[in-house]
Amino acid sequence: MSQKPSVLFVCVHNAGRSQMAAAYLTHLAGERVEVRSAGSAPADAVNPAVVEAMAEEGIDVSAEVPKVLTVDAVQASDVVITMGCGDTCPVFPGKRYLDWTLDDPAGQGVAAVRPIRDEIRKRIEGLIAELLR
Repeated sequence: MSQKPSVLFVCVHNAGRSQMAAAYLTHLAGERVEVRSAGSAPADAVNPAVVEAMAEEGIDVSAEVPKVLTVDAVQASDVVITMGCGDTCPVFPGKRYLDWTLDDPAGQGVAAVRPIRDEIRKRIEGLIAELLR
């Protein structure tokens, strides 16, 4: 792994789970980790319920824009964490891949997004402890 670990979060639409994970990692690890997120079929905008749920945590994701998954993003990352995107993520030797099974917040209200958000935060805290030990 490079001096500063880099993490890529991937989900289908890059409008919910991967945006929350990237926001938490950026918020909690700051400049110590390089963070990116992408989707295999990006949506037009971040899920409004996700924006609201993250705002409750003091994290503003309203300006984020879903991005398409590229080979370059995968190659530039030390750790690739997929969240329900199946086999669409390219695999390269030397990368660490994790698959986090999480409910999809698409079409859900903020009450349904909160438990997903909380689970993501818990996993991010564990990831930070592992990456920065």
